[in-house]
Amino acid sequence: MTANKSKFLAWLMVAMAILLAACAGAAPPTEEEPCLTVGAIYVGTITDAGYNQVQHDGLVQMKANIPCVETLEAENIAESSEAESTIESMIEQGATVIFATSFGHLEPAFAVAERHPDVTFLHAGGYLLADNFGTYFTTMPEHLYLMGVAAGKMTETNKLGYIAAFPIGFTIANINAFTLGAQSVNPDVETHVVFNFSWVDRAKEVESTNALVAQGVDVVTMHVDSPATILQTAEEAGIYSIGFHSLASQEFAPEGWLTGLGFEWGPYMTETVQQVMDGTWEAAHVRKGIGDGWMTVGPFGPAVPQDVQDLVLSLADDLGSGVLKPFAGPILDQDGTVRVAEGEEVPGEALGDFDWFVMGVVGEPPG
Repeated sequence: MTANKSKFLAWLMVAMAILLAACAGAAPPTEEEPCLTVGAIYVGTITDAGYNQVQHDGLVQMKANIPCVETLEAENIAESSEAESTIESMIEQGATVIFATSFGHLEPAFAVAERHPDVTFLHAGGYLLADNFGTYFTTMPEHLYLMGVAAGKMTETNKLGYIAAFPIGFTIANINAFTLGAQSVNPDVETHVVFNFSWVDRAKEVESTNALVAQGVDVVTMHVDSPATILQTAEEAGIYSIGFHSLASQEFAPEGWLTGLGFEWGPYMTETVQQVMDGTWEAAHVRKGIGDGWMTVGPFGPAVPQDVQDLVLSLADDLGSGVLKPFAGPILDQDGTVRVAEGEEVPGEALGDFDWFVMGVVGEPPG
């Protein structure tokens, strides 16, 4: 071997050693940067078998449909300045889409949106709108009519119970629709209403349920974040119950469960985030229901006869197709005054304006 060849081989071996050492010490390839970062804040916990859980489930489904999206979530965020600071923190971490999921998060989220016009905000159920701020929710009140039909068919005392958090317009519309649905199959029913003035207060929910049972109520439903406590208390008292928000709550009332309304947010969140990525999203108040796949009638409990099941599902089809009009007149208020005349109808955009109860509701009218 010549001297030149020996030098070349020696140099080659040194170079290979250096290269191998560099490869051995090199950091592994970094993961691809997310295509978008989405933040979501919840007023409760994502394991509540209710309102917050179905919002979280929707985000999970969106993430599964668009894997490159990164998500940031924050639970138990108060409807106060805490919501503002939490959203600001998410934006600092790169979030360019924010889902503010509780009604009381509306004004804090809107305030942050005004400071960050380049971030897209989606609020659940709100009424404010801006170029970068839209809202979404189900056509919830009309669907409570179906739950009222089930309750009206199953009650033996003709006394139904409704436990709600706050007397806001859409909640009042829910109570009215539930009562109208029950009266459509049982004109003698009354709906006894209790407001707890809290989205989550287990002690009040137990107290309210037991108070209704003491009044002779034998079917109870609710508009609170988590139906679990009310369902469980009703089960222990031996009365029927109807679920709300998440159908996972059925496990808390295996015998007394009649049915329930389940929300499905995954399709909306997926479509909306994709629109933001494509640059086609436009701010709007988006409201959809069963016919659009945003809500489902839950499975029926063991006590519900087949004819009642068939009736509720048939009416659900009519509602989805627009044949059924739950808020068509004549509708009377608690005092017997005609509020919606024959041939008239409360339009969907006005359902959040309810400040009166229909005839058959027992309880102080909101105001």
